[in-house]
Amino acid sequence: MRRSFLVLATAALFLGACSEPPKTSTPAARPVTVAAQAGSPLTASGKARIALLLPLSGRAAPIGQAMQQAAEMALFDNGSKELALSAYDSGDSAETAVEAYRKARLDGAALVLGPLYGTSASALVPLVNQGGMNVVAFSNDEQVAQRGVWIMGIAAPPQVRRVVDHAFEAGIRRFATFAPQTAYGEQMARTLETYVNTRGGTVVGREFFDPSGSDIPAQARQLAASAKGDGGKLAVLVPVAPPALPVALASLATNGLDGRAVQLIGTGVWDFPGVGSESMLRGAWYAAPDPAKRADFERRFVSTYGRPPHRLATLAYDGVGLASHLARLKPGGDFSAEALTNPNGFSGVDGIFRFLPDGRSERALAVIEIQGERGVVISPAPTTFAGQPTN
Repeated sequence: MRRSFLVLATAALFLGACSEPPKTSTPAARPVTVAAQAGSPLTASGKARIALLLPLSGRAAPIGQAMQQAAEMALFDNGSKELALSAYDSGDSAETAVEAYRKARLDGAALVLGPLYGTSASALVPLVNQGGMNVVAFSNDEQVAQRGVWIMGIAAPPQVRRVVDHAFEAGIRRFATFAPQTAYGEQMARTLETYVNTRGGTVVGREFFDPSGSDIPAQARQLAASAKGDGGKLAVLVPVAPPALPVALASLATNGLDGRAVQLIGTGVWDFPGVGSESMLRGAWYAAPDPAKRADFERRFVSTYGRPPHRLATLAYDGVGLASHLARLKPGGDFSAEALTNPNGFSGVDGIFRFLPDGRSERALAVIEIQGERGVVISPAPTTFAGQPTN
């Protein structure tokens, strides 16, 4: 995913670049398509070859390792009879991901799961367009999504729309945003404003603060001033992760915008262990996959590998489950765009999901209220996409 958009992470992983890609001596007037030397998508035993592109080297190697282990768990649970899974190191850069994709294509992969970053996924588009295999990336950056390169990560805009819908159901019509001056914070503010206006509500304030946190108290005062009014209860979107989160909450509370006076709402950046320890978040809402379904996966991962999984590991697990399902659709599997965009979607540890024709994904999210030391589902995630329009 793009470096400012890690799936459900705390928006704090920014990884560097690797070496330049190898040069080619092929004349520009006679390009060789990526499909020209592709191997067979099936093994001698009839298993579909699936490529897993993960950062197995570089600063994100621990994440890549956890995702590879989750994929191996899924292969054992779901797809060992249908799939031959091979891991390729996509490293820290788009160049390394391109080289990994080329290797996977030469090996005959029928489908690519990964890479992790949006910049890397975007770099694969020309190869896919040359006739390469479809990509299901683990990015959550909707800006890189397109037909042939689908994003599987849990994108942030749908999280905002889901929690806003719940606020409307609770009778709230006034909204505001308090966010860092980052690409992520600005995207969340735009999403809130667009969607609230569509729903007929009112956005009464929007304040951004320096990511360093130096001006958080001053910006909180400005938000409080702009949010004054008697038009009913106010919901304040705070898409802020630690370490800035406690300061942001304290500054809002100092200016009368605490959980008793307003409804605090958030995004998946709050989906971290011990979120309930932030006492000022008690009663706040955010949208995320139902944690109960993930709990069983986490227990089994700990039992198998002796440590908790990284939060992104479920994406790899569900990706292999998806590939296993596609492999059973017909002899040799069906990894086409038409199969991937089945409107009924697919089921995974993080709930049901489906891919849209434009490369985006849609997930069924629950609304979670922070109560005491834990999050409690107060609005369950839908169990089917039947009758639901695409966003």
